[in-house]
Amino acid sequence: MPLPLQGIRILDLSRGISGGFCSQLLADFGAEVIKVENTTGGDISRYRPPLVGGEGTQFYMVNRNKKSITLNLRTQEGKDIFKKLVKVSDVVIDQFRPGVMDRLGLGYETLKNIDPGIIYCSLSAYGLTGSMRELSGHDLNFQSMSGVLSLTRDKDNMPHLSPISAAALAGGSLYAALGIMLGLYQRQITGEGQQCEVAMVDGAFTFVFEALGDWAGTGKIPQQGDKDMPGTYACYNIYRTKDDKHVTLGAVEAKSWEEFCTMIGKNDYGVDMERQKEIYDDIQEIILTRTRDEWVDYFNGHDVQFTPVLEVDEIAKHPQMQERNMVHWMKDFKGSGKDFPLIGIPIKLSNGPEEINTKFPKLGEHNNKILSELGYSDKEITIYKDSGII
Repeated sequence: MPLPLQGIRILDLSRGISGGFCSQLLADFGAEVIKVENTTGGDISRYRPPLVGGEGTQFYMVNRNKKSITLNLRTQEGKDIFKKLVKVSDVVIDQFRPGVMDRLGLGYETLKNIDPGIIYCSLSAYGLTGSMRELSGHDLNFQSMSGVLSLTRDKDNMPHLSPISAAALAGGSLYAALGIMLGLYQRQITGEGQQCEVAMVDGAFTFVFEALGDWAGTGKIPQQGDKDMPGTYACYNIYRTKDDKHVTLGAVEAKSWEEFCTMIGKNDYGVDMERQKEIYDDIQEIILTRTRDEWVDYFNGHDVQFTPVLEVDEIAKHPQMQERNMVHWMKDFKGSGKDFPLIGIPIKLSNGPEEINTKFPKLGEHNNKILSELGYSDKEITIYKDSGII
């Protein structure tokens, strides 16, 4: 059975993980993704350390099952090739700063005249409009500008720097993929394409709706120690164990909290806000009497929402991830002697892909094939290569 996006061709101009993750999600479900890379090194994730087999490990995380063509879009010949590709494609992903593609003569207004059905996705830091449209940024900036960072503070009220690019990926990549799918769906109805634009700071802002709702209702800005801030309730917190590891308790429901208290011999605990620090300190003292895994075994089978804080290597090998096909191991990757993990497909369709495609494109690997399909002769392709157009 064909995959949902089989027959859809995507031209991905992005560099790095945000656009790469977006197009990989679509490639996993059958889309043909062509990475359009520059002729001077290509995607920055190809050479960003750490390296395995001469290429950056992050490249392998977001670029499986794609093709690669190199184009110098500053040359007229490169622009002409790109326009021919647009004629036979469905989607363009642009992660340049706003205005870059327009200055190259390849913006949406130009491309829609070439192919009225094209879905043009612009993925940027702050969007195509607004006073900050020209600025660049990274995940930390998006989290700070969206309010996410103000809600992740330690006990000294200092915002915490996250090692996860949540704003760029969840706020950017996922919304971009959704926007592309909405555009493709509407095109089936109207026959016309459109531009969809996603600002990563906008996407990140949508994650603060709980705090926004609380502020709208109370007029108070959430601060550390407030009842709605993380780390306030003993029943919803993180604890250190005897072996200097950590566990999490999420016993929010009364039944779960009561069962947890019974199991640790503390039936006198309540939910009085005035006692939360006292209760937390008491539980912490108890949790320090056993190792992380001993506590996990102790609560196993009981509905108290008690889980270990797993390290990256542990979650990659965890039975749950293996049973859900969320980790695919490539044995002896590129002759390195190491097994290399790839993240699986998080959306499970009954008629979807059963396994991921683990082919990764070399820079410009598909130049000849793609240009030949566009009608260019071997002689023309050689001239373009020698002149730095591809």
